Amino acid sequence: MFIDIFTLFPIMFDGVMRVSMWQKAQKIGAVRINLWDIRDFSRSKQYKIDAPPFGGGPGMVIRIEPLIAGVEQVKSDSSWVIYLSASGRRFDQEKAEELASKEHLVLICGHYEGIDQRIIDLVVDEELSVGDYILTGGEVPAMVVVDTIIRLLPGVLGDSESLSEESFSNGLLEYPHYTRPERFRNRCVPDVLLSGNHNAIKEWRMEKAMERTKLMRPDLLKNRRKGYGNG
Repeated sequence: MFIDIFTLFPIMFDGVMRVSMWQKAQKIGAVRINLWDIRDFSRSKQYKIDAPPFGGGPGMVIRIEPLIAGVEQVKSDSSWVIYLSASGRRFDQEKAEELASKEHLVLICGHYEGIDQRIIDLVVDEELSVGDYILTGGEVPAMVVVDTIIRLLPGVLGDSESLSEESFSNGLLEYPHYTRPERFRNRCVPDVLLSGNHNAIKEWRMEKAMERTKLMRPDLLKNRRKGYGNG
């Protein structure tokens, strides 16, 4: 997979690009991530990329020319262009799995009051939001999207079975986990996990996943009954 990210602040990605799954995914060749500074595509001597909105109002809007020039430089017939926007569809695990099958993703990180609508009309295939709240820009949402996707690429996570048991993969939150020591401050690991009975452990984990989901995210159970999120 190829991922091109357009941002005003490439430096924000420096740390995450060099650690954990991002580093591994690039090292094994599962993904190639390119960062593009939107200012580099400005024809202005001052590299200006924003302007006041027509019609008045607060803030500034990212101009059409630099972004269009940048996106069209990397875009091909196999590209899927995403604008990270509070107005977009809510990003979830199902969408991540869909995007993980794409050959080339182009992510646009907005800033200020947003981007010129004509950019969306001309080159954007989809708008995505990571939640119902306002962030300074699209960089953090882009990191969320990329991190979620690259974990799904073959060879990145290592243990493919762990993917199927993670939260949201089957419409439920994940069951609780325990490790050594078996006893700590009078709190003990459940006996069933020490029993070696794999069927009993599987049943216990499903039961706890249902309990946790019912308590913390009952909305997921409603969607599960409708047939969503069942893998």
